Amino acid sequence: QVQLVESGGRLVEAGGSLRLSCKTSGLIFSEYAMAWFRQAPGKEREFVAAITRNGLTTDYTDSVKGRFTISRDNARNTIDLLMNSLKPEDTAVYSCAADPPPYGDSRSARSYLYWGQGTQVTVSS
Repeated sequence: QVQLVESGGRLVEAGGSLRLSCKTSGLIFSEYAMAWFRQAPGKEREFVAAITRNGLTTDYTDSVKGRFTISRDNARNTIDLLMNSLKPEDTAVYSCAADPPPYGDSRSARSYLYWGQGTQVTVSS
């Protein structure tokens, strides 16, 4: 049974930092491209960041470039999202997702087969 479990979300003040983690099990983690998506209340789910299976290539939505960093540890079957300089508009439920080969568009939710339940990030102004 494949499981993706996010952790690390909480209430933080604007300008602060958080590190989210996604622990996976039940899949050959090193074969999957991974990503973070987020969904704010009343809005559609949006792409945040993606990382290739070997961790050599990353991609970010424009609004988080320079502030967020995605990383992975294939030995621990985890991905992280380090979020700096947080803004109130970053408030959302953040979910990790796994894309099996052959890999699809890293920015499209339709490419991802497995999803976690999400972790709430709230940034106060």
